[in-house]
Amino acid sequence: MDLEPETELEIEIRRATPDDYEAVVEMTSDIWADRGGDYLPEIYHDWLEDEGAEDKKTFVAEVSERDDEVENNDADGDGEGEGEDTADGDLAGIVQGVMLSPEEAWFQSMRVDSDYRRMGVSQRLNEACFEWASGQGATVGRVMIFSWNAPSLGAARTGGFEPVTEFRWAHPDPDPNASSPDGYATTDDAAAAWRYWTDSATREHLGGLALAPEESWALRELTREDLEEQPVFATVGEGGVCAMAYRNRTYERTTDDGEVRRWAEYGVGAWDDVGAARSLFAAIARDAADLEADETRVCIPETATAVSDAAYTAGGISEEPDFVLEIDLTSRR
Repeated sequence: MDLEPETELEIEIRRATPDDYEAVVEMTSDIWADRGGDYLPEIYHDWLEDEGAEDKKTFVAEVSERDDEVENNDADGDGEGEGEDTADGDLAGIVQGVMLSPEEAWFQSMRVDSDYRRMGVSQRLNEACFEWASGQGATVGRVMIFSWNAPSLGAARTGGFEPVTEFRWAHPDPDPNASSPDGYATTDDAAAAWRYWTDSATREHLGGLALAPEESWALRELTREDLEEQPVFATVGEGGVCAMAYRNRTYERTTDDGEVRRWAEYGVGAWDDVGAARSLFAAIARDAADLEADETRVCIPETATAVSDAAYTAGGISEEPDFVLEIDLTSRR
């Protein structure tokens, strides 16, 4: 649908419902067609929050067009004009807000129908998220955007988000026999892992963020309590702790061929040098094998050193990084 200059777009923001499914499928049908299509229709019903949920809310933008030329036609002389809604009830966009901690909100899966881009839809959806999150007590809101998605990166900056960090995935193969180099050992001491994390270059690069156990594809500030609750891997060398990681979750995904693959996900990986990295990834490979996982992914900082270390010691890495941006919500509280 091409909007003429004289048409005025009216946008209503409301909570998404299961009944919006068909409209979401239509709206996302041409998104990422060259990358396998949009995943949102496949997960939509499971992805929506339950009625009355306080830690998650999904918004949609519903639009109508009012033709000013028709509206100004006062043929009956009553001084009001007739007006004409030419696209009443079109679903133009969707986004979801999630509270990851009492003060950290995560905004995800922003989509805008190609017919309504650059018309203020994303800004209205952002504002709805900001208002909701600040009402829940959030002081910061974050988003993750694929590095290849230039339009979304530009839209995020327009919406007030500022860049925070970038990360990539390492994919060591599960291996029950993976061995560490001589001189290294692995411990599950959460205190040792936390002490290493707090002073690591990885923490500085990531701004203290790591994968959130509450939500897939989301990052929040890592806490000591997280390490006490999750399986931890701390690598100890001659000089003390020199690497750390923790297992975030396991999950299953079905491939396009119908094969079910089990994944083991690790919330962050940090290390001092190549030897420490090799030992850490060996511990992860053994753990994943114990879980009978087919695949792994480990969040690592997007730096030349970390990425090349991972390529050298873990083997597989993702082709492209992902970016995290954030917005300060304190003034909205």
